[in-house]
Amino acid sequence: MEELQEALNLAAPPQRIECYDISNTQGTNSVGAMVVFESGRPKPSEYRRFKIKSVEGPNDFASHQEVLRRRFRHAGMQSTTRNEDSADLEGQFIATGEDGTGETGVPGAPGAQFQHDWAMPDLIIIDGGKGQLSAAMEVLQELHIDIPTVGLAKENEEIFIPGSPDPIILPRSSQALYLVQRIRDEAHRFGITYHRKLRSDRTFKSVLDEIPSIGPKRKQALMKHYGSVRAMSAASVEDLAALAVRSQEERGDLHLAVSLCD
Repeated sequence: MEELQEALNLAAPPQRIECYDISNTQGTNSVGAMVVFESGRPKPSEYRRFKIKSVEGPNDFASHQEVLRRRFRHAGMQSTTRNEDSADLEGQFIATGEDGTGETGVPGAPGAQFQHDWAMPDLIIIDGGKGQLSAAMEVLQELHIDIPTVGLAKENEEIFIPGSPDPIILPRSSQALYLVQRIRDEAHRFGITYHRKLRSDRTFKSVLDEIPSIGPKRKQALMKHYGSVRAMSAASVEDLAALAVRSQEERGDLHLAVSLCD
């Protein structure tokens, strides 16, 4: 942490670091991810994920701005109820899996305690270069938030800081570089996992909507049970029959639809 402090000319070692990443496919199903590291270790219980609402198309700059505005609305606020801000924030609490990655956690998991301060970070890392960093700084200045913020560009692992035309390039053997890469990669993993889930959910719903012989209740049962086109495509006739897809027409329509999309 001291090496990162020195490299970025920070007043103190950054104990809490937040990193932000945007994921989408040609501008669709855009999501923002926020991961938190404390004392150099991931803290999955404080990860957050956001559905992008106000941005049309592939616009990283505007998407980062939306996410930062929504995140810093909660600065210093304690969340004590499961439904607080549920219409605005996806994944308010991510339960931690045994491996500490948060992969096995789900929003609103049974037993989850929603008592987390939205603590202010000591350092913000934006996944991207000068453009993404400039967009982020606009929001932070608008909100009167004075927190050290950097952009980490993937191509050459360059670290950009506000007001400097030249990036910081750390030695490949640097522990500080290893840490910021690890944090950036974790933000990307967390974001892309959520993005893929939304994309799969959307595809699955679209497939079912195209089958006129399947009514709303059966669509809901199929979505709840299988969760994806791939899982449903592997279902046997007996499996489908158990979910009240009883007629030969319905089963045939389902198998045809999922085979075209799988």
